[in-house]
Amino acid sequence: MTDPVSRTILLFDIERFSDRDDIEQNYLRRMLYDIADRTLTAAGVGEDRRIRADRGDAVMELIDSNASVTALLRALLTETPVQLHGVNRMASSSAQIRLRAVLATGYVAIDERNGWVGSDLNHACRLLDGDVLRAALRERTGDLALCVSEDVHRGIVRHGHPGIVPEEFRPVTVSGKNGPMKAWLHGTVPGAGTAAAEYGAAAAGSGEAAYGGAAAGSPEGADGGSSGGPAPGTAGGAVFHFHGGAPSFAGGLAGRDQHGVSGGHVGGDVVLGSTGDGRPGDVRGTSPTDADGSTDGGAPR
Repeated sequence: MTDPVSRTILLFDIERFSDRDDIEQNYLRRMLYDIADRTLTAAGVGEDRRIRADRGDAVMELIDSNASVTALLRALLTETPVQLHGVNRMASSSAQIRLRAVLATGYVAIDERNGWVGSDLNHACRLLDGDVLRAALRERTGDLALCVSEDVHRGIVRHGHPGIVPEEFRPVTVSGKNGPMKAWLHGTVPGAGTAAAEYGAAAAGSGEAAYGGAAAGSPEGADGGSSGGPAPGTAGGAVFHFHGGAPSFAGGLAGRDQHGVSGGHVGGDVVLGSTGDGRPGDVRGTSPTDADGSTDGGAPR
């Protein structure tokens, strides 16, 4: 076996390959290799700087470490989708080709039987076969789902080289035989948009405030951070969220004066929802005052 050598690892895999008949599989394999060749050519990687392994419905490329990983990633983001679109617009529905792809780096050795050996290669293969990448491709209208390793993200993606937008990559965790693996998915994480939409619809139907940071049209959550997750606060067991500047409360106590409720002011302690002992909440303290100075004698709207 040769000594391990630093390589760039590029993997492609065809979605639903086993669902096709022999004729269709033969066609898809030709298209896969053609797309891989064109992508590598666009990245300036000649045949003398790479080694290919055939895996039936997949192709594995070991690329010379001196080849530009930045150029290869840029080609994956631009050239590969163009090639897929060109193939699929002329193909029948049974011959459509959609790909999962992984770009990684690491040390790989080649044994006496021309087999490839290396834990970094194993890591890349598990990213390719992971549920996250498979689900991402299923949920997309496009024909490519791309994942890069932590090393590629740290060394290339996060620096924002021309043609590479760091904000388009999302951190994901992929389950593996030896534990969870961190990686970065290009595009939307599978299930994220669906779960948010389902919760928002349920909240709207029940009249409750939705969790999850700022409301539509607001770039920030309650804590001034991004709206990518909930930003709850607690006081005496209460949970409250701010959406678009208006507070909503659920199931506990909010002490002290409260401002910004229907544009007015509430003095004293306010209890909304359950008091914790099963009794319904009420409003105690001074009467709420509306923005026009009047009082309605009731709970804040």
